Amino acid sequence: MVNIDGKSFVSAMTAIGAGLAAIGCLGGGIGTGSAAGKAVEGVSRQPEASGKIIGTMVVGAAFSEATSIYALLVALLLVFKM
Repeated sequence: MVNIDGKSFVSAMTAIGAGLAAIGCLGGGIGTGSAAGKAVEGVSRQPEASGKIIGTMVVGAAFSEATSIYALLVALLLVFKM
């Protein structure tokens, strides 16, 4: 077993935690892409309802991206903690 001091262990765990928090940013991209794809399908099926569809998509994308922003904030706080 390798003996490491407390500070390097905390730094390593902080880097791992920041990397795991950054994975949370993927959810926003997946959610926004899915919403945009379904909005395009909806507009192609009912062009007269495009205003409502696009408006709803924008609100949904904003909520989806909010979780990514929180994950990014946690990752940045962990990286620049020292």
